[in-house]
Amino acid sequence: QVQLVESGGGLVQPGGSLRLSCAASGSIFSINEMGWYRQAPGKQRELVASITSGGTMNYADSVKGRFTISRDNVKKAVYLQMNSLELEDTAVYTCNAAVQPTGFRQYYAYWGQGTQVTVSS
Repeated sequence: QVQLVESGGGLVQPGGSLRLSCAASGSIFSINEMGWYRQAPGKQRELVASITSGGTMNYADSVKGRFTISRDNVKKAVYLQMNSLELEDTAVYTCNAAVQPTGFRQYYAYWGQGTQVTVSS
């Protein structure tokens, strides 16, 4: 069974920084794209950033220049460095990974449990 476990959320003042981490574990043969999504109260879930196994990154326009996604393929982990946080960044952040479990031919989407990020003065 594959699991994604996040850490690093919390309360921060506007202009502050947080670093989110997400580690995959279980019977994993390969991981393709990994990413972070967020959902604010009353809003739809949106993609924040994603990164392929080769390192190609994609960002939502609202976080470009402030957030940086990275990954460690050996540790099967993805990170989101969030700087210059704004009130509008308040949301539940969830990591996602396209995982090929051991013994399977296909990739499947797995999700973490989510971590709360609150930006408030």
